[in-house]
Amino acid sequence: MSNRHWTLSYGSIPVEIDADRYPSVNAILEAAMRQFADKPAFHSFGQTLTYADVDRQSSALAAYLQQVAGVRKGDRVAVMLPNLLAFPLAFIAATKAGGVLVNVNPQYTARELEHQLNDAGVETIVVYNGATPTLAEVLGKTSVRTVITVNVGDGGGETLPGPAVCESLRHATTLPAAIAQGATLTFDPVAVSGTDLLCLQYTGGTTGLSKGAALTHRNLVANVEQFKAFMPDALRPGEDVIVTAIPLYHIFALMVNFLTGFSAGAENWLVANPRDMDGLIDTLKAARPTIFAGVNTLYAGLAAHPRLTEVDWSRLKLSAGGGAAVIDVVSERWKAVTGSFIREGYGLSETSPVVSFNPQFTSVFTGTTGLPVPSTDVKLLDDQDNEVGIGASGEICVKGPQVMVGYWNKPEANAKAFTADGYFRTGDVGVFDAQGLLRIVDRKKDMIIVSGFNVYPNEVEAFASTCPGVAECACVGVPDERTGEAVRLYVVKVPGADVTEEALMAHCRAGMAAYKVPRIISFVDALPKSAVGKILRRSLRQTD
Repeated sequence: MSNRHWTLSYGSIPVEIDADRYPSVNAILEAAMRQFADKPAFHSFGQTLTYADVDRQSSALAAYLQQVAGVRKGDRVAVMLPNLLAFPLAFIAATKAGGVLVNVNPQYTARELEHQLNDAGVETIVVYNGATPTLAEVLGKTSVRTVITVNVGDGGGETLPGPAVCESLRHATTLPAAIAQGATLTFDPVAVSGTDLLCLQYTGGTTGLSKGAALTHRNLVANVEQFKAFMPDALRPGEDVIVTAIPLYHIFALMVNFLTGFSAGAENWLVANPRDMDGLIDTLKAARPTIFAGVNTLYAGLAAHPRLTEVDWSRLKLSAGGGAAVIDVVSERWKAVTGSFIREGYGLSETSPVVSFNPQFTSVFTGTTGLPVPSTDVKLLDDQDNEVGIGASGEICVKGPQVMVGYWNKPEANAKAFTADGYFRTGDVGVFDAQGLLRIVDRKKDMIIVSGFNVYPNEVEAFASTCPGVAECACVGVPDERTGEAVRLYVVKVPGADVTEEALMAHCRAGMAAYKVPRIISFVDALPKSAVGKILRRSLRQTD
C-alpha cells in the first residue's frame, strides 16, 4: 500500500467512507423517492416527473419486466436511450426487478450493438425509436426476446413528436403500454445486496471489441459517498438543480448527475441533444442550475456561445469536468461568464468512475485531476511494477470500493487488468505532486478521446482493415479545436488497389459510431514498426 500522502491535504474530509452505508443502490433510490416524493425529479421537453411519479411508474415497469418479460435477478436488461424521462424510469425499474443494466449508446452501429447485446447475454431491451432501425438489423442474431420502444415524451404522460419505430419492430411494446400493463400486475420485491451486479458498463477493448466492466451495487454506493465527501456543500437535500447534458449511458453522468443528484433530492433537467447549443442554453436559462457537469468540448462550445451570458448563473456552485482533460483557457472563459471555474476529476468505467477530484476547498483551476477520493489507494508503477516517488511518472493503479469486480466473462483480460496485490491497472500515466494532486501525463493504452468519448485505436484499425484495398493501418489522436482530439488514420494500400479516402471514410461510417470515424486519412508506403513487428503509434504521433 502507498503512504496515501494526499490525505494530509484533506482538511475536514474523512479519510474513509462507509461503502455499506446503503445495502444497495436500490436502497438509495427508495430512500430518495420516499423523502422527496412531492419534489420535481426530472424535466424533459416541457414535462416533469416528481419523485413519487418516478417511484410509481418505475414500479409498474418493474412489474412488467418481471411478470411479462420474465426478468429475474441477475438478468441483463439493455437500455439504449438518450437523456429522456424514460432513462431513469427504465434504470430504476430494472434495478427494482434485480436486473443488471447494460447501458448502450443509441448512436451505435449494428456491428457494435450486436457485439454488446450478445456479449452481455441481453434478452430485454428498452430502446429509443430513433435507434430501432439499428436494432432491427441485428435482432435475429441476438437472444433478445422483449423489445420496449420509447418515444420522446414517453413517461411524461403526453406524446410528443419524434421518430417513428422502424416497420419491422412496430409490433413491439411501447413504454406507455408496458407501464399501463405493469400497473395492473403484482410486483414481487427482489432482495438485492451490495455484492450483486448493478450494471455492465462497456468500455473499449484491446482486441478491438468492447468489454463490460462489471460494477456492483456496492461499487456505486461507494462512489456516491466518496463524491459527497469531497463536495459536502454542493448537494443540499431537496435544494439543488442539475442540468444533465452529458449522456446518462456514460458512467460520469450516471453516477454524478443521476445517482448522486437523485440521492440528494435534486431537480434534474435532462438534455437529449447537447449538440443543439441554442436548445441547451434555453434549458440552462429555465433551470438556473446549481450544478453542471460536462466534458471539455461541451464547456468550450458553451463558452464560445454568444448567448451564454443570457443564463442566470448566480446559483451555480459546481462546474464538474471529466471524460477528458479540461484545458485551462476553457476554464478561464467559462469562469469569466459564470463565475465558476471547472473542477476537474479523473475516472474510468472500471472505477464507477471517480478516482480523484478537486475537492470543495479548492478555489482555483489547478490543471490537475485533484486528490484521490476517500477509501481509495493509488500507486504509480514503472514498467517493472516498482512504485515511483513524488514528481515521477508511473502507471496509475487503483484499489478501492469503487473498483469493478472485473470484466464480464473475460478471465484472461482480468488477469492482465490487476496487479498481483489487487490494484486495477488503468493504463494511464500520472504524476503526484507533494500535496497529492494527480496530473495525467499520458495514456499508455493509446486511447483517443473525442468529445469525451473513448476511442480505442485497436477497434478503429480492426474495422478499417476490413475495407477492400487496405493492407494495414494505424490510428492516433491529433489535437482538434472542436472535439479535443480527432482520429487520424494512416493506411498502407494493397499493391495495385485503388481505395480512396472517400470510400474508406464511408466504410468506417457504416460500421462505427460517428465519433470513432477517422477525421483525417493519410495513405503511406509503410508504417513504423518495432523489431518484433509491432506498429509504433508513438512514432506516428511524432510525425504530426
